[in-house]
Amino acid sequence: MQADQTTTFLIIIAAIVIVLAAIWFFLRQRKTTKLRDRYGEEYDRTVDRVGGRGKAERNLAEREQRVSDFHIRPLTLAERDRFTAEWHETKTLFVDSPQEAVLRGDRLLGAMMEARGFPVENFDRRYEDLTVDHAEVANHYRQGHEIADKGGDATTEEMRRALNHYEKLFADMVRDAGEGVGDQSGEVDNARHEAHTEIGDAGADTGTDTAVDTGVDTPVDTTVTYDSAERPIRPG
Repeated sequence: MQADQTTTFLIIIAAIVIVLAAIWFFLRQRKTTKLRDRYGEEYDRTVDRVGGRGKAERNLAEREQRVSDFHIRPLTLAERDRFTAEWHETKTLFVDSPQEAVLRGDRLLGAMMEARGFPVENFDRRYEDLTVDHAEVANHYRQGHEIADKGGDATTEEMRRALNHYEKLFADMVRDAGEGVGDQSGEVDNARHEAHTEIGDAGADTGTDTAVDTGVDTPVDTTVTYDSAERPIRPG
């Protein structure tokens, strides 16, 4: 009788262990799936870089915790307009000086990220922080920066690709400009919206549409040839 009780007890313990292991495996797989969905290619890249899925997932969790302490905000409407004008100038500059345009584009993106609240002292850390909520465009940012780092070895075609990679991040940085930002432009828009609400359809033409052309939908022209003696890129 005692032997039967011992056997039954061991079977119960084994069953509990199996159930707990199954729950752990399920939760682990669900966590991995969520991280893959969130980070895309960056998940696999991190696994390869740090050497293992467990280390990679801890690394990604540390990024999320770090970024949660930042005070990230949208650009104000005034900042959006200023950066948009600078981006137009950068694209125009590419025609005559592609190397300088790529360098200027890199600096411009750093300034935009800093304005939004990202620490920008170190590129690798800046890139990791960006992947938390902007994984896809962060990948474009990394590819563009890698080309810029090639310096004088970068071809004109590679520099064109770098600027187009940067353009993806630029578009993302200006997309939600003015949302929840209490600058003067936003206050004017709110006042106009309230006036429109009060007067109904009669106030439909109050000019409340603040959308502007960000200038990010036109790829950089590659039909121009350039002198081979162009000075090398010196990314900051």
